Order: sequence, then structure tokens, then C-alpha cells
Amino acid sequence: MAPGRSFGRHYAELAFPGLSIGVVAGAMAGGLTLLAGQSTGWAAVSALALALPLGLFGGVYGTLLGPRLLGGRFSSLFRPGVFAPAGVFWLIAFPLSRLFQETAAGLVLHGEVFLSGGLGGFLAYQAMVSLGFAIGFLWLHERFMPQWLMRLTDHNPEAALLLRRYVEHAETLSRARDRRRAKTKKGAR
Repeated sequence: MAPGRSFGRHYAELAFPGLSIGVVAGAMAGGLTLLAGQSTGWAAVSALALALPLGLFGGVYGTLLGPRLLGGRFSSLFRPGVFAPAGVFWLIAFPLSRLFQETAAGLVLHGEVFLSGGLGGFLAYQAMVSLGFAIGFLWLHERFMPQWLMRLTDHNPEAALLLRRYVEHAETLSRARDRRRAKTKKGAR
């Protein structure tokens, strides 16, 4: 396999957990739509129209989490255990995903698009909701990604580097916890 093709495959493998979480989250919208009393067609269109962009953005998140070696140093846009960059990412990505969903569903089912509160109001509300989605997405991603990386390390050097980053993060948290416990025991005497 050509080096460029394997590199692309390696990053596609890093995208898989985020893509999966996004697709499942979007598909759940169909179930919620049914619970709200809408038709099966509306639920199917709603689920598909949200699963596509959330899956795409979830996959992009996974590839941006992947390592890049710059001048011999590990670098990535996102880091394990850090919420702020992921929160900003979903602050943009979630409203865009919802806008795609509302536009697609409106056009397919009614031939027109109606956004409650107009475009600005709709996007502002979705930006507020995005924080909750970002927390849930990141929580799931942090649980699934290390397990997935362990399966890839034999053939994917980017996965091996990222797994090492997760391990370093876990070790840092463990040392900090041990220091707090030692400090608490010392203070209790």
C-alpha cells in the first residue's frame, strides 16, 4: 500500500469512534421524534438528517485529536481530558448540524424551511444546547477511544502515538490523585 494511502487509512481509523457516536446520537433524534408524536417518515428524515452531520463532525473531531509530529514534538488540536477546545468545536459544529437537519427535514417533508426564532435565534439556541451535547460526546469519546486505539496500535503508528498520549494523561491524573491522598492523610494525623 502506498504511504499516502496508509496515512489516510490511519486517520480514518482514528475518526471511527467519533463518527459512530455522532451517527448514534443523530439516529436517536428519530426515536425522540417518534416519542413526540410525529410520523414515522418525519422521524426517519429527522434521524438521517442529524446523523449525517453529527457523524461527519464526530469523525473530524477524532482526526483532529490524532497526533501530528511537528519538529519532533507531538501536537494535536485536541488533547485527551481537555474540554475547552472540544466545547468550542461543538459550539460551531452542533448548531450547523441542527441547521442542516431542520433545513433537510423542512424541505423534504414540507417543501419549505421554518426556523423558530429566525436564523439568528435558532443558531443562538442551538449554541446553548451544544454545551450539553459536547459534554456527552466527549464523555463517550474518552471512554471508547482508548479501547479502540489498543486494537489499532499494531498497524497504525498514529494510533500508537495517541494511545501513548492517553496513557500519559492517565498517569498524570493518577499521580495527582496520589498526592492529594497523601496530603489528606498527612493532614488527618
